[in-house]
Amino acid sequence: MTVPREPRYTGTKMTIDERLEKLAERHEALTQTVELIATMQRDLTESVRQDAEHIRGLARIAEIHERG
Repeated sequence: MTVPREPRYTGTKMTIDERLEKLAERHEALTQTVELIATMQRDLTESVRQDAEHIRGLARIAEIHERG
């Protein structure tokens, strides 16, 4: 997803306080993004673990069925 960016230079100079505020906002947005990605990764890892467990169970059932 592409987020539209504001122009880098609008013809007016930003004060140091404005620049710091904008930087803090971007930092917060990046922090939230990283936290979201980390949560998604943990969820995906757990899902893969559960899938692997189910596949092993199905393989055991298939093996028993082939022998029987």
